[in-house]
Amino acid sequence: MSHTFQNLSEFEPEIARDRKALRRHLRDARRSLNTEQQTMAAIDLANTLRRHPRVMGARHIALYLPNDGEIDPGTFMAQSRRRGMHFYLPVLHPIHSGQLAFCHYDERTPMAPNRFGIPEPEFHHRLIKPAWSLDVILMPLVGFDEEGGRLGMGGGFYDRTLAFTRVRPRLRPALIGLAHELQRVDRLPVEPWDIPLDAVVTDGRIYRTG
Repeated sequence: MSHTFQNLSEFEPEIARDRKALRRHLRDARRSLNTEQQTMAAIDLANTLRRHPRVMGARHIALYLPNDGEIDPGTFMAQSRRRGMHFYLPVLHPIHSGQLAFCHYDERTPMAPNRFGIPEPEFHHRLIKPAWSLDVILMPLVGFDEEGGRLGMGGGFYDRTLAFTRVRPRLRPALIGLAHELQRVDRLPVEPWDIPLDAVVTDGRIYRTG
Protein backbone atom coordinates (compact mmCIF):
# COMPACT_ATOMS: atom_id res chain seq x y z
CA MET A 1 0.00 0.00 0.00
CA SER A 2 1.09 3.56 -0.55
CA HIS A 3 1.30 6.38 1.97
CA THR A 4 3.12 4.18 4.51
CA PHE A 5 4.73 5.81 7.54
CA GLN A 6 7.18 3.25 8.91
CA ASN A 7 8.35 5.01 12.05
CA LEU A 8 8.52 8.26 13.95
CA SER A 9 11.74 9.26 12.28
CA GLU A 10 9.71 10.05 9.17
CA PHE A 11 7.91 12.80 11.09
CA GLU A 12 9.46 16.10 12.03
CA PRO A 13 10.80 16.02 15.62
CA GLU A 14 8.12 18.34 16.97
CA ILE A 15 5.41 16.08 15.54
CA ALA A 16 6.91 13.04 17.24
CA ARG A 17 6.54 14.81 20.59
CA ASP A 18 3.03 16.06 19.95
CA ARG A 19 0.20 13.52 20.23
CA LYS A 20 -2.25 15.84 18.50
CA ALA A 21 0.02 16.41 15.52
CA LEU A 22 0.85 12.71 15.30
CA ARG A 23 -2.83 11.83 15.49
CA ARG A 24 -3.58 14.24 12.66
CA HIS A 25 -0.88 12.78 10.41
CA LEU A 26 -1.92 9.17 11.02
CA ARG A 27 -5.61 9.93 10.46
CA ASP A 28 -4.70 11.61 7.17
CA ALA A 29 -2.71 8.52 6.21
CA ARG A 30 -5.52 6.04 6.79
CA ARG A 31 -8.09 8.33 5.13
CA SER A 32 -5.87 8.45 2.05
CA LEU A 33 -6.57 4.77 1.34
CA ASN A 34 -9.07 4.33 -1.48
CA THR A 35 -12.07 1.99 -1.48
CA GLU A 36 -10.21 -0.87 -3.13
CA GLN A 37 -7.34 -0.61 -0.64
CA GLN A 38 -9.77 -0.56 2.29
CA THR A 39 -11.61 -3.61 0.95
CA MET A 40 -8.38 -5.56 0.53
CA ALA A 41 -7.22 -4.46 3.99
CA ALA A 42 -10.47 -5.78 5.51
CA ILE A 43 -9.96 -9.16 3.82
CA ASP A 44 -6.32 -9.34 4.91
CA LEU A 45 -7.31 -8.33 8.46
CA ALA A 46 -9.88 -11.13 8.63
CA ASN A 47 -7.29 -13.66 7.47
CA THR A 48 -4.78 -12.41 10.04
CA LEU A 49 -7.30 -12.41 12.90
CA ARG A 50 -8.03 -16.06 12.23
CA ARG A 51 -4.41 -16.82 13.15
CA HIS A 52 -4.80 -15.34 16.64
CA PRO A 53 -5.67 -18.09 19.17
CA ARG A 54 -7.44 -15.78 21.66
CA VAL A 55 -9.68 -14.51 18.88
CA MET A 56 -10.54 -17.87 17.40
CA GLY A 57 -11.17 -19.35 20.85
CA ALA A 58 -13.59 -16.56 21.77
CA ARG A 59 -17.38 -16.59 21.79
CA HIS A 60 -18.12 -13.00 22.85
CA ILE A 61 -16.20 -10.32 20.96
CA ALA A 62 -16.58 -6.54 20.98
CA LEU A 63 -15.57 -4.66 17.88
CA TYR A 64 -16.55 -1.45 16.07
CA LEU A 65 -18.02 -0.07 12.86
CA PRO A 66 -15.28 1.69 10.87
CA ASN A 67 -15.17 5.46 10.72
CA ASP A 68 -12.63 8.02 9.57
CA GLY A 69 -10.58 5.54 7.55
CA GLU A 70 -10.35 2.89 10.28
CA ILE A 71 -9.63 -0.65 9.15
CA ASP A 72 -12.89 -2.58 8.82
CA PRO A 73 -13.49 -5.71 10.94
CA GLY A 74 -16.77 -6.35 9.13
CA THR A 75 -15.40 -9.10 6.88
CA PHE A 76 -14.08 -10.97 9.92
CA MET A 77 -17.44 -10.57 11.70
CA ALA A 78 -19.44 -11.83 8.73
CA GLN A 79 -17.22 -14.89 8.36
CA SER A 80 -17.15 -15.64 12.09
CA ARG A 81 -20.89 -15.62 12.78
CA ARG A 82 -21.00 -19.09 11.23
CA ARG A 83 -18.67 -20.24 14.00
CA GLY A 84 -21.18 -19.23 16.67
CA MET A 85 -19.38 -16.06 17.75
CA HIS A 86 -21.44 -13.24 19.27
CA PHE A 87 -20.53 -9.61 18.59
CA TYR A 88 -20.98 -6.37 20.50
CA LEU A 89 -20.57 -2.72 19.60
CA PRO A 90 -19.45 0.12 21.87
CA VAL A 91 -22.20 2.51 22.96
CA LEU A 92 -21.69 5.82 24.75
CA HIS A 93 -22.88 5.07 28.27
CA PRO A 94 -25.97 7.16 29.12
CA ILE A 95 -25.20 7.22 32.86
CA HIS A 96 -21.44 6.87 33.30
CA SER A 97 -20.18 9.85 31.33
CA GLY A 98 -17.06 9.27 29.26
CA GLN A 99 -17.37 5.48 29.35
CA LEU A 100 -18.60 2.82 26.95
CA ALA A 101 -21.08 0.00 27.25
CA PHE A 102 -21.07 -2.98 24.87
CA CYS A 103 -24.35 -3.88 23.21
CA HIS A 104 -25.15 -7.09 21.34
CA TYR A 105 -25.13 -6.50 17.60
CA ASP A 106 -26.45 -8.31 14.53
CA GLU A 107 -28.06 -7.32 11.24
CA ARG A 108 -31.42 -6.68 12.98
CA THR A 109 -30.07 -4.37 15.70
CA PRO A 110 -31.75 -0.91 15.67
CA MET A 111 -29.09 1.76 15.13
CA ALA A 112 -28.99 5.51 15.70
CA PRO A 113 -26.18 8.10 15.40
CA ASN A 114 -24.54 9.13 18.67
CA ARG A 115 -23.45 12.69 19.44
CA PHE A 116 -20.36 12.20 17.26
CA GLY A 117 -22.50 11.10 14.33
CA ILE A 118 -21.32 7.48 14.60
CA PRO A 119 -24.06 4.81 14.32
CA GLU A 120 -24.47 2.74 17.47
CA PRO A 121 -27.08 0.33 18.84
CA GLU A 122 -29.91 1.74 20.90
CA PHE A 123 -29.09 1.29 24.58
CA HIS A 124 -31.05 -1.52 26.26
CA HIS A 125 -29.89 -2.99 29.56
CA ARG A 126 -30.90 -6.51 28.54
CA LEU A 127 -28.57 -6.35 25.51
CA ILE A 128 -25.56 -4.96 27.37
CA LYS A 129 -22.64 -7.24 28.19
CA PRO A 130 -20.18 -6.01 30.85
CA ALA A 131 -16.66 -5.45 29.57
CA TRP A 132 -15.24 -7.93 32.08
CA SER A 133 -17.44 -10.71 30.67
CA LEU A 134 -16.23 -10.30 27.09
CA ASP A 135 -13.59 -12.67 25.77
CA VAL A 136 -11.95 -10.18 23.40
CA ILE A 137 -12.27 -6.47 22.71
CA LEU A 138 -11.13 -5.45 19.23
CA MET A 139 -10.61 -1.71 19.32
CA PRO A 140 -9.75 0.88 16.69
CA LEU A 141 -6.42 2.68 16.69
CA VAL A 142 -5.05 5.89 15.30
CA GLY A 143 -1.50 4.71 15.92
CA PHE A 144 0.36 1.91 17.71
CA ASP A 145 3.82 0.70 18.54
CA GLU A 146 5.19 -2.80 19.10
CA GLU A 147 5.28 -2.33 22.88
CA GLY A 148 1.49 -2.19 23.14
CA GLY A 149 1.19 1.58 23.11
CA ARG A 150 -2.07 2.80 21.61
CA LEU A 151 -2.95 6.21 20.24
CA GLY A 152 -6.71 6.68 20.06
CA MET A 153 -8.92 9.53 18.98
CA GLY A 154 -8.22 11.41 22.20
CA GLY A 155 -11.54 10.99 24.01
CA GLY A 156 -10.23 8.43 26.50
CA PHE A 157 -13.41 6.32 26.32
CA TYR A 158 -11.68 2.94 26.14
CA ASP A 159 -9.12 3.87 28.81
CA ARG A 160 -11.83 4.89 31.29
CA THR A 161 -13.99 1.89 30.47
CA LEU A 162 -11.10 -0.55 30.89
CA ALA A 163 -9.50 1.06 33.94
CA PHE A 164 -10.85 -1.84 36.04
CA THR A 165 -8.28 -4.13 34.42
CA ARG A 166 -5.50 -2.50 36.45
CA VAL A 167 -7.02 -3.58 39.77
CA ARG A 168 -8.85 -6.73 38.61
CA PRO A 169 -6.51 -8.26 36.02
CA ARG A 170 -8.18 -11.67 36.22
CA LEU A 171 -11.29 -10.12 34.70
CA ARG A 172 -9.37 -8.59 31.83
CA PRO A 173 -10.55 -9.57 28.34
CA ALA A 174 -7.95 -9.83 25.61
CA LEU A 175 -7.41 -6.26 24.38
CA ILE A 176 -6.44 -6.26 20.73
CA GLY A 177 -6.02 -3.17 18.61
CA LEU A 178 -6.84 -3.21 14.90
CA ALA A 179 -5.06 -0.96 12.44
CA HIS A 180 -3.66 -0.58 8.98
CA GLU A 181 0.01 -1.46 8.84
CA LEU A 182 0.76 2.15 7.89
CA GLN A 183 -0.37 3.26 11.37
CA ARG A 184 2.64 1.67 13.09
CA VAL A 185 5.23 3.96 14.64
CA ASP A 186 8.47 3.17 16.47
CA ARG A 187 7.42 4.56 19.82
CA LEU A 188 4.38 6.39 21.10
CA PRO A 189 4.32 8.99 23.86
CA VAL A 190 2.40 7.07 26.56
CA GLU A 191 0.38 8.62 29.38
CA PRO A 192 -0.08 7.01 32.85
CA TRP A 193 -3.78 6.39 32.23
CA ASP A 194 -3.25 4.58 28.91
CA ILE A 195 -4.38 0.94 29.05
CA PRO A 196 -1.82 -1.21 27.20
CA LEU A 197 -2.83 -3.69 24.54
CA ASP A 198 -2.19 -7.43 24.52
CA ALA A 199 -1.72 -7.43 20.76
CA VAL A 200 -2.22 -5.43 17.61
CA VAL A 201 -3.50 -7.06 14.43
CA THR A 202 -3.09 -5.32 11.10
CA ASP A 203 -3.71 -6.19 7.48
CA GLY A 204 -0.13 -7.49 7.48
CA ARG A 205 0.72 -9.25 10.73
CA ILE A 206 0.13 -9.85 14.42
CA TYR A 207 2.14 -7.84 16.94
CA ARG A 208 2.09 -9.59 20.31
CA THR A 209 2.65 -6.94 22.93
CA GLY A 210 1.40 -8.54 26.15
